[in-house]
Order: sequence, then structure tokens, then C-alpha cells
Amino acid sequence: MAHATGTATADLYDERGEELQSLELQLLDLGARTRFEGPVRTVRCLGDNALVKATLATPGEGAVLVVDGGGSMASALMGDMIAESAVANGWAGVVIHGPVRDRAALARLELGVKALGSNPRKSAKDGVGETDVPVEFGGVVFRPGAMLWADEDGVLVEH
Repeated sequence: MAHATGTATADLYDERGEELQSLELQLLDLGARTRFEGPVRTVRCLGDNALVKATLATPGEGAVLVVDGGGSMASALMGDMIAESAVANGWAGVVIHGPVRDRAALARLELGVKALGSNPRKSAKDGVGETDVPVEFGGVVFRPGAMLWADEDGVLVEH
């Protein structure tokens, strides 16, 4: 099971420097866990969260799901039921380049959740998108299997 990282991202960056990519994008901390770490898994989707739901319903083994929603704020890519599934399946956290919904419920779940914001509108459920492919946003390339660290200061990822 994932645990909170003992090292702050600022200290980790001071130690490792350019070995790490630093996410330039400012994301909100929306889960009860503000510090989390784990190997990256990815989903690329636009306005459709079926692959997010399906992925988070599988054993997470302490991984962090990075969801590239293209930065669209049109509809939420995760809500409380999908987040509860992530907790039950051992995921450390979710980093979403898009919005979530059910913020009050997410704030009570032992899951790291970083997202652009929120929108109560549901997304499509057609399964359009890709999983476990490199995704890029905020000046960072997120490769499946690379280590990710997140806290109140931001997100760091191995090159």
C-alpha cells in the first residue's frame, strides 16, 4: 500500500535537481492525502472518463494515475465513486489535467487528488482514449513506470 512520502518535493529537487521534471501547471489539492508518491500509470481522454473508471478499478499497488484530459474544464473526469474505487484498490493518487466533481467527498478520502478544478457535469462513458501511453502537459512527460512525487508544493517526475 502507498504511504505518504517522507521527503518534501522541494528537498527532493534540491537533492536530485535536473534528474527530475517539475510540473509547471498549478493544480489544486483536492484529496485528504496531500503528499503521495508512486509509479506512473496514464490515461489520455477528452470528456470521457470510462478508461479512468476502468483503470482505477484494477489493483493500483501504490501507483499514481496521471489523466491527461487536455485541460478541458467541460466535464469532470473523476467523482467520489471512482475515487472510492481507487482507495479500495490501493492507488496512491490521481493527477488530472482537467476537473473533478464531488469535491467535499474527495476531501475526505485517503487518496492524493490533484486537478485543475471542478465541474459538476458528468463526462461521457464511451471508453474513448488510451491507457499506459506517455502523456505530456505542464512541461512534463509522464511515462508509465516513472516515479512521481507530489505534495503541497507541486509534482516531480523522473525523466
